[in-house]
Amino acid sequence: MAVESRIMVAISGASGAAYAARLLQLLPEVYNTIYLTASESAMGIIRRELGSETLSQVLPKQQKSKFQLLSSTDLGAPPASGSHNYDGLIVIPCSMGALGRIAAGVSDDLITRSADVCLKERRKLILVVRETPLNLIQLRSMTTLAEAGAVILPACPAFYSKPKEISDLVDFVVDRVLQLMGIDIGLTKGWGE
Repeated sequence: MAVESRIMVAISGASGAAYAARLLQLLPEVYNTIYLTASESAMGIIRRELGSETLSQVLPKQQKSKFQLLSSTDLGAPPASGSHNYDGLIVIPCSMGALGRIAAGVSDDLITRSADVCLKERRKLILVVRETPLNLIQLRSMTTLAEAGAVILPACPAFYSKPKEISDLVDFVVDRVLQLMGIDIGLTKGWGE
């Protein structure tokens, strides 16, 4: 019996839409179903940073059938329930507002509810935070989430691989996300490789 592989990706309102777009290009190679949602503020950033008017325009053309676009207000969507099985949630980029609500257990939209589900069901929750500098409240929220089992992955690319283009920096962060999900596609070279 074939097993359906599913994952959820959420885009919140922080700069760094390129990280999400690149991840969305790669996930169809691994997953049969990718649930995708974006906050209203994320859509404004996607328009500004990527020039895309809709979330559908960010998706890889050949693999669109693998994506299920979900409204960020749909608390009845499958990933909002612990009884619906999926591998985890990647919030990329993760705004400090979304991070704070997740840390406080405020499930007021699909992003925060799905994060809550991943924590309670012990599924992977990767938060690709994109903010600098950080204040004490943000640091404490990150500590709370790390203690609860989330992975805090700051969008901090490395320079030891001598990146030549912005896409090289984006690939480094996305590759780290994939590795944390147990996916090794060799997108970038690690230290000493």
